[in-house]
Amino acid sequence: MGNIVLLDDLTINKIAAGEVIERPASVVKELVENSIDAGATSINVEIKNGGISYIRITDNGKGMVEDDMEIAFERHATSKIRSADDLETVKSMGFRGEALASIASIAKVEMKSKTEESQTGYEIVIEGGNIISKQEVGCPKGTTITVQNLFYNTPVRYKFLKKDFTEGRIYRRCNDKNSTSKP
Repeated sequence: MGNIVLLDDLTINKIAAGEVIERPASVVKELVENSIDAGATSINVEIKNGGISYIRITDNGKGMVEDDMEIAFERHATSKIRSADDLETVKSMGFRGEALASIASIAKVEMKSKTEESQTGYEIVIEGGNIISKQEVGCPKGTTITVQNLFYNTPVRYKFLKKDFTEGRIYRRCNDKNSTSKP
């Protein structure tokens, strides 16, 4: 049995205001924070067309069990807190899975994940918030999330995106601000 639970309405309402996916850089930020919270020591970020058509985040974190992968895409599913009181003491960057429902509702998302204890990994594909497929797969420990065709079903949001080059520059600028390495 997994660790992810659905939150109560009070807790959901307190979190909802901060959960916004505005552009590709927002997706990258949320997914990288999830990787960090999962204990990853290596995180690889790949983008194409400024992240509008393709984003892939690969980490070597603790991974997720099969039971948790499907529920992680439910609205405000989390493994970090159980009630509104926990919001006062949470020490993670994010609540693993909180952004996944938002991202999956506006893109095609593929997640592959495997824990250290598992013999094989698991893959789930979601498009427009609907599960398209789920299956057992071979993969290394950790999680890989691929996001394609961001805002494909929300043309109002899509039209406010900048050109591919500019969206990529926004991502690079955010990445440079958050970098802890010094030249």
